Amino acid sequence: MNAQYDVVVVGGRVAGASTAMLLARAGAKVALLERSAYGSDTVSTHGLMRAGATQLSRWGLLDKLTGTPPIRSTTFHYSDREPEQVSIRPGGGVDALYAPRRQLLDRILVDAAADAGAEVRHGVAVTDLLRDDSGRVTGVRLQDRSELTAGITIGADGIRSTVASATGAPVVRRGRSCSAVLYRYYAGVQTTGYEWAYAPGGAAGLLPTTDGATCVFVATTPARMRSLRREGAEQAFATLLADMAPSLTDLLIPATPVDRMHGWAGAAGFFRQAGGPGWALVGDAGYYKDPITTHGMTDALRDAELLSDALTGPGPVPAALAKYQATRDELSIALFEATESVASYTWSLDEIRELLRKVSSAMKAEVTQFVL
Repeated sequence: MNAQYDVVVVGGRVAGASTAMLLARAGAKVALLERSAYGSDTVSTHGLMRAGATQLSRWGLLDKLTGTPPIRSTTFHYSDREPEQVSIRPGGGVDALYAPRRQLLDRILVDAAADAGAEVRHGVAVTDLLRDDSGRVTGVRLQDRSELTAGITIGADGIRSTVASATGAPVVRRGRSCSAVLYRYYAGVQTTGYEWAYAPGGAAGLLPTTDGATCVFVATTPARMRSLRREGAEQAFATLLADMAPSLTDLLIPATPVDRMHGWAGAAGFFRQAGGPGWALVGDAGYYKDPITTHGMTDALRDAELLSDALTGPGPVPAALAKYQATRDELSIALFEATESVASYTWSLDEIRELLRKVSSAMKAEVTQFVL
């Protein structure tokens, strides 16, 4: 079966579903394709920062995060001093932050795309791109050999993007640092806010998430994680949590694990070229940074709106894609560089405090982008 669309979006997670929703709301005929099952889980940092929460509010979706507690404080734990608590003040049209489970957030965004008129298909794998005689991308070929044609094909399919690979999208900037992460969900953790902990060589954290669960993570260099995991993931998790955050370990004494351990081996960050003839990239497919600053979902929501605005605005598409890339990079570079430094794990405790101030400052530009 062949079908004609204005836009085919490959990847139906945060970036892809948001892009499909916004383009469909603008009147485009959109197909949204996702290889995983509807409402399935995926590796995630969970935390929505202010810009992301603001966008969900403007889109009429924030109140759908049912069962996800509002987060109104952040506590920073350092191994050389007492914890420091910071209140999250109202701003940008929201009075709290949120850390939803992906089964909930992805489903909300996919449903919003379908409600806007997008045709949503789950369990669909894209194997190749279609091209015309000039080499311009004109759609996708699916695993069942059917084809969907479109004016533009958007890759929102993660760091190992099929669309990026098939187009040869060049990496225009590459990072060097990366975190290896273990995380698990617990019930019964007595915390109501974000808890971040830092000690030489690593970090840990707690994020209150959906349905009474708390995501507990530990992060360090890939080399150290590999060494610790020789004794098993459970031992590595316990060792890192005790080293990084003994005060957080105490919070887990009455808590109960509610699922298995999850892991991320680490990958260096990058910026890819954001588009070309008949194609564009959004989310981790186009720009990825280390998860230690828990900003990936917020980046995905931001870039979905930037790309949608570019494609529905006046002027030729090549110029719009160039502007999209320039804006994406301008809003991203300061946080990317700060995240690189945090993920090196070579800092002293005085240095990590300064780096975290840089992280906070870098977030303000994207809040301004969508609020003012």
